[in-house]
Amino acid sequence: MKKLVASLAAALVLAGCSAPAGTSSPAVASGKTVTVFAAASLKGAFTKIGDAFGAETGAKVSYNFNGSSALVDQLLGGAPADVFASADESNMKKATDAALTAGKPTLFATNVLTLVVAPGNPAKITGLDASLDGKKLVVCAVGVPCGNALATLEKNLGVSPKPVSQEQTVTDVLGKVTSGEADAGVVYATDAKSAGAKVTAVAIPGSEKVVNNYPIAATASTKDAALARAYIDYVTGPKGQAILTEFGFGKP
Repeated sequence: MKKLVASLAAALVLAGCSAPAGTSSPAVASGKTVTVFAAASLKGAFTKIGDAFGAETGAKVSYNFNGSSALVDQLLGGAPADVFASADESNMKKATDAALTAGKPTLFATNVLTLVVAPGNPAKITGLDASLDGKKLVVCAVGVPCGNALATLEKNLGVSPKPVSQEQTVTDVLGKVTSGEADAGVVYATDAKSAGAKVTAVAIPGSEKVVNNYPIAATASTKDAALARAYIDYVTGPKGQAILTEFGFGKP
């Protein structure tokens, strides 16, 4: 809590704001809203982080979860946001190159790909191999982080699976597997963990060498730099990191 108070106080000074002596973070943030654009794979972890952050600061966290590339497009279109958290560095670079962010992005988590199949793996799928022949495979489209990571992994493995569908978010891929529309899907390890007994995870050899780094940054258009900074500090601090670990994310 002390770090969060200090973070808010420092950010207020940098933003040129003033507050009465003894003002604490709940007083600064109470009744305020921080709008966070975050990659779809962060939904579970960030929802819990938002609840914890709100309980400590009095602030409300409003989320927009979507594919990272779609979020960049929304920011380019003028959509209001205070914080952007991407599932890869490529889409964050697009945002920074377009002057959509303020300050240097901070890496806060990592993730890797895995296959998910129906519980118990009745189709006996073993990886991105011949076991997928005749099966309905769903993946992320190239352009979104999970799709870009899969393209790299396929190149590394020298394979070219033929999916029946390419989705814009990893949560859509997972949904098609849990609903029975697909026999297998390539998702993040965190998505497989969040699905619990609804799926069985099948490790992809070599996936540990294709790691997605997750960066976070305040937006250039934020109307409350202090609150945006406080949220980022919470995500990158011990409490936020503990929640991310709980949901299966790796350390940056």
